[in-house]
Amino acid sequence: MKIMMFAHNGSLNRGCEAIVRSSTSLIKEKINGAQVYLASAKPETDQLITKLDGIYDGSSQRIKKYSFTWLRSSLHVKLFKDESYALGKMNNNIVKHIPSMDICLSIGGDNYCYGEQPGWYEINRRVKAQGKKLVLWGCSIGAEDMSERKLADLKLFDLILARETLTYEMLKGKGLNNVKLVADPAFTMEKEELTLPDGWQAGNTVGLNFSPLVSDKNPQSQQAVRDLIRHIIETTDMTIALTPHVIEGGNNDFEILQKYYEEFKHTGRVILLPNYLNATQYKGYIARMRFFIGARTHATIAAYSNYVPTLVLGYSIKSKGIAKDLFGEEKLVLNLQELSNSTKLINGFKEMVAEEDDIKQKLQIVIPYMKQMSYKAVEHLDELFQ
Repeated sequence: MKIMMFAHNGSLNRGCEAIVRSSTSLIKEKINGAQVYLASAKPETDQLITKLDGIYDGSSQRIKKYSFTWLRSSLHVKLFKDESYALGKMNNNIVKHIPSMDICLSIGGDNYCYGEQPGWYEINRRVKAQGKKLVLWGCSIGAEDMSERKLADLKLFDLILARETLTYEMLKGKGLNNVKLVADPAFTMEKEELTLPDGWQAGNTVGLNFSPLVSDKNPQSQQAVRDLIRHIIETTDMTIALTPHVIEGGNNDFEILQKYYEEFKHTGRVILLPNYLNATQYKGYIARMRFFIGARTHATIAAYSNYVPTLVLGYSIKSKGIAKDLFGEEKLVLNLQELSNSTKLINGFKEMVAEEDDIKQKLQIVIPYMKQMSYKAVEHLDELFQ
């Protein structure tokens, strides 16, 4: 069985790396003879994922102005209001590999949260036109993200695997019968434990991840995070490990965390993890933290999956849904607006500390179940060919 993952923007987002890395391992472990290929917008960033059978350049291509393709595309749009020819040409780096595959996995779990996606719609249409199986792998989608056009696209899929209950229930409520509930594959990802940096307190280090994505949407959150750091330094004896998880240009956690490091390094209680670690190495550090506070979903999954009590920064359907599946409620998830309120952020931290033992016990019970649900995704995939 030949499987191509697509809708992937590269592994400088360590969460995207975690999805590819863990999904490849799960598929190869459970489906005999499976070959897994990746079409990536930044294939040079994915070479570290060695279990893949091949990595393709899946970047989109510009149509050169006044070329034959440009003229033909223009005629299709003007005369027939049809973008499909142009979109096919722009996405040919992916489209050209469809004939040699059995299954095409759309792995961008968040892609349907950001408006209409005509390029992905066209790729999906061409997958089905060629008689191939089409799967949406580990997605999160909010009701507010849905449209008639998006719903029509989702109906094309042979299988939609929702990674949390809120998305699953919403899609079922829209009349989709091709949806199964699973868990994010990254719950099963291995970890690599590197040497601990100077200043790390074994059993008494709290990790902090913050992102430009949250900062840009709520600029006041920067001050609230600053107040939280100050609170931890002044009222506890913990070390704070600033932990980047996305390091791509224009969306680089390291840059914003470095500013906090420069501001607080004089205390001797703040360290900054490097910006060149892979997803398993970041997970290795997060696994040895006492607490974790994070804006990036897969950084929080790294914490949850190692029984580390976690406070989630930034409201999203995936963070709400994952917390609900873990705890039966949307526990310790602050929405975007709440992040500008220093008191609410500090109180969230206090609640996490106060309930440390209970949270760890709950995670120790539920994480094995979440890992089973991650494996369910591969079982459903295999069933497509039974």
